[in-house]
Amino acid sequence: MDTTSRQLFEKACAVIPGGVNSPVRACHNVDSQPLFIAEAHGCRITDVDGHEYVDFVLSWGPMILGHDEPSVTRAVCEAAKRGTSYGAPCPAEVTLAEEVVAAMPSLEMVRMVNSGTEATMSALRLARAATKRDKVLKFVGCYHGHADPFLAAAGSGLATFSIPGTPGVPAAVVADTLLAPYNDIDAVKAIFEQHGASIAAIIVEPVAANMGLVLPKPGFLEGLRAVCDQYGSLLIFDEVITGFRAAFGGAQARFSIDPDLTTFGKIIGGGLPVGAFGGKRRYMELIAPRGGVYQAGTLSGNPLAMAAGIATLRYLKTADYAALEKRTHAFAMELRDILASKGVPIQMPTLASMFCPYFSEQEVTDFATATLCDQALFTTFYKQMRAHGIYLAPSGYETGMVSFVHTDEDFNKALDAARKVIF
Repeated sequence: MDTTSRQLFEKACAVIPGGVNSPVRACHNVDSQPLFIAEAHGCRITDVDGHEYVDFVLSWGPMILGHDEPSVTRAVCEAAKRGTSYGAPCPAEVTLAEEVVAAMPSLEMVRMVNSGTEATMSALRLARAATKRDKVLKFVGCYHGHADPFLAAAGSGLATFSIPGTPGVPAAVVADTLLAPYNDIDAVKAIFEQHGASIAAIIVEPVAANMGLVLPKPGFLEGLRAVCDQYGSLLIFDEVITGFRAAFGGAQARFSIDPDLTTFGKIIGGGLPVGAFGGKRRYMELIAPRGGVYQAGTLSGNPLAMAAGIATLRYLKTADYAALEKRTHAFAMELRDILASKGVPIQMPTLASMFCPYFSEQEVTDFATATLCDQALFTTFYKQMRAHGIYLAPSGYETGMVSFVHTDEDFNKALDAARKVIF
């Protein structure tokens, strides 16, 4: 641990709980202390001690164009000159809404919010109002933000810290949250046979990216759509991670599934604090002031985030997703082979510009199999890769991310670092 980062962390611990503003950043799970970042450009980040790293975290996904992309930075700077917050409508929010609706096959209307958590909690409220039902079905290990109803068997940070739920969430709040294993359509059908008349919605990460990277089995997403249609429940796709990353049209375009509601995160704002939820007009028009379902936010439609989002989506509209996917897959397979040659068990699923090293003998298909992975091996891998200038998420339950600006040089630096890892 370098001096300045260590000193900052010690100071932070005195004024910020755990020294961080989001738990996984503390790096406890990988027997490390956090790096404090001074700046980031392209796919490289530099810590406060002057060390540069190839970034495969990308602010947990949204920086698909890399850091400080010129058109995005320029848009934010120009917007800031006109004021940083109005608390009133601005032209940019209309433009961004039009861009999001045009890109996503299922969307007819969209409401801007300030985070993925706010998006998912609002979508659930809307689903409950539309169906006049209370229960929601989610999948073990899927993470939908830290709103109370979603903290039952969640992935991401809760999985990292082995927290099954969290203190402060009343049992009554999660009593209406039903749980099924990801990729198990038979379990979903069984739950609906018992509770179908009271289930407002299924919420799912179409590609589970908060317990590592778990791809949907053929027929799983189609099965969810069919079950919702049969029982009159809504299907909510949480595309906070997959939106504009799994494809320009998200996972729903990639897998040709038509959800009723969809949630988005910071990628639609170029990494600035923003989120959104949207879907079919007949549901979205239930939102106030058009309807009676209340949702509000002073910073919703913030002009800085809207400007960054417009620039990002317009760039992505003509980006070569297929080429990025091909390069990501080739890199991940070579990384897998290097690790396998060291005698450790390794799985390396990929999708689009995402990859995940699981230290396991068996394929990971749900949270139960994800928890069987060797976290001690991951810790060893993480610490040595970081020492060699490669920045990975400090948890075996997170997904590696690649941007459009990662070069062969960046991939080779990571592969060379992996060759030096000793288990």
